[in-house]
Amino acid sequence: MISDITLGQFFPGYSVLHKLDPRTKLILSVIAIVAIFFANSAITFIIFTLGAVLLIAVSRISFSVIVKGIKPILFILLFTAILNVFMTGGEGEPLVDFWIFRIYTEGIVRAVFMALRVMLLIVVTSMLLTYTTSPIALTDGLESLLSPLKKIGVPVHTFAMMMSIALRFIPTLVEETDKIMNAQKSRGADFSSGGLVKRAKALIPILIPLIVSSFKRAEELATAMECRCYRGDVGRTKLVKLEYKGRDLLWILLVALVAGAVITLSVLPYNPESYGVLYDILFYKI
Repeated sequence: MISDITLGQFFPGYSVLHKLDPRTKLILSVIAIVAIFFANSAITFIIFTLGAVLLIAVSRISFSVIVKGIKPILFILLFTAILNVFMTGGEGEPLVDFWIFRIYTEGIVRAVFMALRVMLLIVVTSMLLTYTTSPIALTDGLESLLSPLKKIGVPVHTFAMMMSIALRFIPTLVEETDKIMNAQKSRGADFSSGGLVKRAKALIPILIPLIVSSFKRAEELATAMECRCYRGDVGRTKLVKLEYKGRDLLWILLVALVAGAVITLSVLPYNPESYGVLYDILFYKI
């Protein structure tokens, strides 16, 4: 499971998505996040799912990588879905009425939509940001977009650098955790058997050396940056200058149109008495 975590990893490539300006991908991510939280019907989620599939196809990243990125959060998705099923009320007769448990159609629909929303958020943001954008490019793009805040004293460069370092060391920490777990298993540790409390206690021998290792890496990184005379953004130049191109504007326009369509469909009133069964399925809102 640890080796399956792909969050924060960068997969080099030469696809159209890789060549986009990092500022463009940050803007697209914000637009997609806003629109996906507006999505509240089957048709809007279908549109976003098709968009996510298009991003995967354009990026030329293996679909197995996407699946590996979702696998670690399956428990959270399942737990959230179960809560929505049992905690969401509805109109009319419940589908299941047993003891204190009542399951309504609205609860099942909300659970499915909630799971889809989380998965699409992870897939879309990962495809636009970490999977196809190097940490250095992401830092430059974030710093460039937030540069107006420098006029009011916001340390934009420091913030962008912290974000870049955090994303860069996620795969490193995952690899370190895997090594520590293998070392503990070779000494007889068991992380897969027993109840939830026992498994939680078994993680203590992993967390302590992982925290110590993290502090050591942080100290080594600080020393390396000082040895290279790093002084923040004062007098700092860029090896690669960011420059918008025609494809960046085209992608922003395309994603904005899709997001606009999703938001429009989400705010339109739902009138189940006007159309047929297909309308009820596609435009039923939570």
